[in-house]
Amino acid sequence: MLLRALRVRLEEFASDVFAPLVRRDQRAKGALYLRGLLLDGRRKSMQPMADRLGVDHQRLQQFMTSSTWPVDRVRSRLAWRAVAAVRPQVWVVDDTGFPKDGRSSPGVARQYSGTLGKVGNCQIGVSVHAASDTASCPLSWRLFLPATWDGPEAEARRRTCRIPDTEHHRPKWQLALDMLDELAGTGLRPAVLVADAGYGANADFRHGLEDRGLAWVLQVKAEMTAHGQDAEPHQPAYGGLGPRPLPRYRTRPVSLREHVMAAGRDRGRTLTWRKGSKAAMSSHFVLLRVRLAGRRPKPAADGTIPLSWLIAQWPEGHDEPVKYWISNLPEDIPAKDLVRLAKARWRIEHDYRELKTALGLDHFEGHSFTGWHRHVTLVTAAHLFLTEQRRNPKAPARA
Repeated sequence: MLLRALRVRLEEFASDVFAPLVRRDQRAKGALYLRGLLLDGRRKSMQPMADRLGVDHQRLQQFMTSSTWPVDRVRSRLAWRAVAAVRPQVWVVDDTGFPKDGRSSPGVARQYSGTLGKVGNCQIGVSVHAASDTASCPLSWRLFLPATWDGPEAEARRRTCRIPDTEHHRPKWQLALDMLDELAGTGLRPAVLVADAGYGANADFRHGLEDRGLAWVLQVKAEMTAHGQDAEPHQPAYGGLGPRPLPRYRTRPVSLREHVMAAGRDRGRTLTWRKGSKAAMSSHFVLLRVRLAGRRPKPAADGTIPLSWLIAQWPEGHDEPVKYWISNLPEDIPAKDLVRLAKARWRIEHDYRELKTALGLDHFEGHSFTGWHRHVTLVTAAHLFLTEQRRNPKAPARA
């Protein structure tokens, strides 16, 4: 009875998710691939899945690599369902590595991967996730193309991988902004966006979020510089020749570490951000207001750099803070809410773990750029189906 109930739910889920596919055979193959991802089995590449499903793997391969169906419309449908299921407090931007042995997979190169913890031969996928304290799910994916995949020397590999002429090397932060724009085009926007220091330290990414009117809490490095809360710009005298000089700060910006060390640990307080599996998660935090400097600050017309939050985690027994975040959230936000949002990124590691170990996110062996995006989208569909079952109090337990 439980297995039958799950089968019915899966059929209803697949019918809705693959509704944008106009051909009946495409919808059937989409549901088949989805079922293959959810079946038990160590490998979730096409041949092992086809064997478990009892079908010719060519059916799956044709659907993933050469069939014409709109992955973006399926992705949009999944994103709306994910937001409804998760009821996110934040969206999370991050990236993950896909280790590879050869050089023929699209986007593969020797590059740093946080998954490997070192430079290795891999692909990098950038993703946006909806997350709350109790659930999370990917909303969109992009495959990062290193600069070595551009130019005349890469033409043969690009043809083999069927990389569209419109797709070229773009930094990961730009891919993240592209996904946010695509999601906004469907009517979805985050309440707050969070990301690690790989994105938070990038001024162009922060300016992109500001230009889009988005609230953010971003992890950064201690070396980032800022002016103090009370610093004011100075207007140099105009000499009468040439353009008028712009207002500027006379004081030298100092690192975030220096700001917090000058304030002292006693300036902070102990805050709890969520309940862990064994006990409440809490630590000591120092919260300050600063004016971010660094590369290309964006002052107002009078030269004033807006105030931002600086959050520093300074646990007992440490001589200095161990983590730093910055945020453009309002000045009157409660400290516990600010820390809770800064710490919300942890859910994405849970997603990556389940997507890879249970659903075969990194098992795609095809050499098609489009096929890669289709595979990660259908793995996201499988993950969302499981998330919906866990969120439904009447859902049967997964076997």
